[in-house]
Amino acid sequence: MRHHKYGGKLGRTGAHRDAMFRNLVTSLLEHERVQTTDAKARQIRRIAERMITLGKRGDLHARRRAASLIRSREVTAKVFGTLADRFRARPGGYTRVLKLGRRLGDAAPLAIVELVEAPEPVKGKGAAKGKARAEKTPAAPKTRGAKPPRPETKAAKAAQRGAEKPARAARRKAPTKKEG
Repeated sequence: MRHHKYGGKLGRTGAHRDAMFRNLVTSLLEHERVQTTDAKARQIRRIAERMITLGKRGDLHARRRAASLIRSREVTAKVFGTLADRFRARPGGYTRVLKLGRRLGDAAPLAIVELVEAPEPVKGKGAAKGKARAEKTPAAPKTRGAKPPRPETKAAKAAQRGAEKPARAARRKAPTKKEG
């Protein structure tokens, strides 16, 4: 029986599992966001939070413990530098797991693991909720098949429709040459 044994085997040997977790945690700390399966996400969350806690401690023993797990010296320096400073006042909970749905190939449940206080907001739906959004600048029209800007007033709309009708009529009534 597996009483008090945390985490699953994930269908791998112990060495393979350890190597996979080291790679995922290193990628998470380097890019601050990683997409994986839900089971792996729950496992690497524990390890990543432990690494950030070691970074906050900052002593030599903590640095050596973190370096034994993290695969890159640059990422270790980042953990003990910028990430430790960013999470200095936070007592824990440095990561979040967002569920995505199921993968197309094998229907495995997917999740995103990310650090909570990201330096840049993620662009997309719901990003920067409650914050003032930056004004969008209109994009330059495309050279091929560009449409004119949409009129705001009813009079401008009517004028635009009136300008389009003769052009449409001319195209319809244009004589076509049929060879026969």
